[in-house]
Amino acid sequence: MWVRTLEKLEPVPVIETARRLCDRIGARFPDRGIHLVAQELVGLTEQVADTSAGTRRRSRLVQGASRGMIAVVVLVALVAFGFAVEAAFTEAPDNGLDWLPLIESAVNDVVFVAIAVIVLHSVPQRVQRSDLLAKLHRLRSLAHIIDMHQLTKEPERLRDAFASGEGADVDLTPEQVEYYLEYCTELLSIVGKAAALCAEESQDDIVLSTVWTIESLTLGMSRKVWQKIFVLGDGRATPAP
Repeated sequence: MWVRTLEKLEPVPVIETARRLCDRIGARFPDRGIHLVAQELVGLTEQVADTSAGTRRRSRLVQGASRGMIAVVVLVALVAFGFAVEAAFTEAPDNGLDWLPLIESAVNDVVFVAIAVIVLHSVPQRVQRSDLLAKLHRLRSLAHIIDMHQLTKEPERLRDAFASGEGADVDLTPEQVEYYLEYCTELLSIVGKAAALCAEESQDDIVLSTVWTIESLTLGMSRKVWQKIFVLGDGRATPAP
């Protein structure tokens, strides 16, 4: 049971929608490749949800370790600087120029510590980015596979002039082709929603840019499919008396 919220996209309803779509496709096209694609999309959507939860746990662990290492680096730098200052006062420099080596060493230590802190602070973000980009890459590949499935479903091939043509889908009726194309648009929509789940877990610019690219890609592909559906509908329309 999942709690409805309007603050963010929840993974459970996306997974349930993908499963229902897979069942519908399996009922109408059980032996077609599009059913295998739908099953793959369900599994990938579930993995995205599991990865999001796992990424949060791993990020918390990495973030804790990163903060601990930052504290150690800063502490070691402060201790080293303290010993350097103590040694400088013990030697009692005669003039201001004798303090230059100490100042130079202190500046170098501050720079190196700052670099170490920045690198350690960015480790959790880079770990999360790596996990999410791997899933987004698979979603983008699956979108192209779905697009390949609709490429040969051309409305013109269903006309009498193309009935015996090379590559014609003679084993599908116009109604079946229309259902096939509609299922492709729904699969592409689920791909976009699965990508959006990744955006819910990260505000990283690279992740958000990749999500936006996939959403734009699936939207453009869906538009091409809907154009075919409209053409198919016009071709099936009964002429007026």
